[in-house]
Amino acid sequence: MGKKKERIDFDSFYSFYFPGRWESLKEALHKEPVKTAYTKGLLKPYYLDEASVATAMALDIKKGDRVLDLCAAPGGKTLILAGQLGESGELTSNDRSSARRARLKKVIAEHLPDYAASQITVTGHDASKWCLYETDVYDKILLDAPCSSERHVLTSPSHLKKWGTARTKHLAVQAYSMLVSALDVVKNGGTIVYSTCALSPVENDGVIEKLRKKRPDRFKLVKPDIPFGEMTTYGWQILPDTAGGKGPMYIAKIIRIQ
Repeated sequence: MGKKKERIDFDSFYSFYFPGRWESLKEALHKEPVKTAYTKGLLKPYYLDEASVATAMALDIKKGDRVLDLCAAPGGKTLILAGQLGESGELTSNDRSSARRARLKKVIAEHLPDYAASQITVTGHDASKWCLYETDVYDKILLDAPCSSERHVLTSPSHLKKWGTARTKHLAVQAYSMLVSALDVVKNGGTIVYSTCALSPVENDGVIEKLRKKRPDRFKLVKPDIPFGEMTTYGWQILPDTAGGKGPMYIAKIIRIQ
């Protein structure tokens, strides 16, 4: 029989990726998230992390754009994207989960005026298979991928007990499938913002590195214009220990070039 693999615990895993910083970062993650009231174009404020606002704004939507929010629920970023469209353009807000989709619809109905809500189509498709049905369609795509959400894991003893490295690897594979599909769905010259609220580099730079290896000639990376956070190898990361409680959030801005 082969030697049984030793299980890596949560602290050891993140200490490896954040050497000399993990304890202060963990302390910041345990604190209450800092939220801001977003109001632009809304009937009433929607409260969310400033890092989430920065992520949606990084897509740099112009009036008249055709936009796809691939993993849209609970809906905060969809509200921001809709506000950027003004009175023109189209927004497809997608979430595969019916329960999350119901919450998304409720958020749209409660926060957006009728003209803005009418520009949004809510769908429930598998984001990783979108390219089988549409290609070269959208000007801008936001892929805020399902992720490890370590801030939640740390504050939930039951989730922390079940944590394992296999989960971050699985989520990275899933995110890559969604991203490579999005690269076919966005128009040539269009923009994709890939984001997660994960700390794990496997789900962040690791996904972009894989895309660079598999599709090296199809895109370029550009630095998002965000006034807080820090550079990573391929993107930008906002971490609460150095960003005044904002985040965590990872952002990679991708331009399709062929």
